[in-house]
Amino acid sequence: MKKIDWYIIKKFLATFFFALLLIMSIAVIFDVSEKIEDFIEKQAPLMEIIFGYYLYFIPYFANLFSALFVFIAVVFFTSRMAYNNEIIAILGSGVSFRRLMYPYFIAALFLAIFSFSLTNYILPPANKKRLAFEERYIRHTFVNLNRNIHKQISPGNYIYMESFSVANQTGYKFSMEHFHKGLLTYKLISEFIQWDTIANKWRIVNYYIRKYNKLKETIKSGSSLDTVLSFTPKEFEKRDNIVETMSLPRLNAYISELELQGDPNIDKVKAYKYGRWAFPFSTFILTLIGVSLSSRKVRGGIGLHIGVGLGISFAYILFMQLSTNIALGTGMNLMLGVWLPNIVFAIIAILLYRQAPK
Repeated sequence: MKKIDWYIIKKFLATFFFALLLIMSIAVIFDVSEKIEDFIEKQAPLMEIIFGYYLYFIPYFANLFSALFVFIAVVFFTSRMAYNNEIIAILGSGVSFRRLMYPYFIAALFLAIFSFSLTNYILPPANKKRLAFEERYIRHTFVNLNRNIHKQISPGNYIYMESFSVANQTGYKFSMEHFHKGLLTYKLISEFIQWDTIANKWRIVNYYIRKYNKLKETIKSGSSLDTVLSFTPKEFEKRDNIVETMSLPRLNAYISELELQGDPNIDKVKAYKYGRWAFPFSTFILTLIGVSLSSRKVRGGIGLHIGVGLGISFAYILFMQLSTNIALGTGMNLMLGVWLPNIVFAIIAILLYRQAPK
């Protein structure tokens, strides 16, 4: 590590955190103006707004757009170096452009590791508190809009509900089946099933039970049956953003649970998990693109570099969202769909690098 390496690393990180601070200040102002009516209407305490919401909102939002901040930082300070003839002086002293990239990638590695750790281990507990605040003061009461709900609650045991009311903790047109070695041995059909909050049990109303033993069948019916089943109403009260509150080990365990249950939304959760790995890697790609674009003088100055940089950053973020949604909607390989923006922009980065002044 030479002086020039430390100089570039300090410039990179200082510009990144300055851009982060500046943009986050603006983001908080806009967010306050958007949610001020909710805060007033639901009488949210000022201290809870500050320490129960924005204390956790800021790192969440900063990490969400960290790729944008990285690109802006690289383009801004590298353009300044180019227009102050520092890049020319460095290359003229015998330092190759490839060697010039070393400190950039060291700083990018630090930011990528920081982003990965933040997303997978530090932010989930903070997101839990942020989302709890939103549930209390911002969001409307959760309503489960799913229809024809199928779940495997344990090996060989399957349940079905036409719909589930979160407010009443009631599942309508309920049925439960048990299979043994591929054969149906038990089936329960009921009008509805309701959770008893005092006894922590399910009450099954107007039910029929059929048991099958080879060629024999027994039928039992009744008006009410209290029983313990291996699921609770909490499983039907989860918003999609519940995955934001899970660390990486908990997310892996949650995916295993969904696979056991045969949950139809499992692909969304898997795509979110793959994104946690793919997004930090974009730091290296956008750093290479940023240096390759801004290391030469162009007509239009730093403003042109920043404008192009912003356009590429937003294109990357948009491409990532579109690619993931296309993969979910078309049956495309999920991992490929999530990583496709990185692959495409890595190719662009290599082409730009080859055209950069050496």
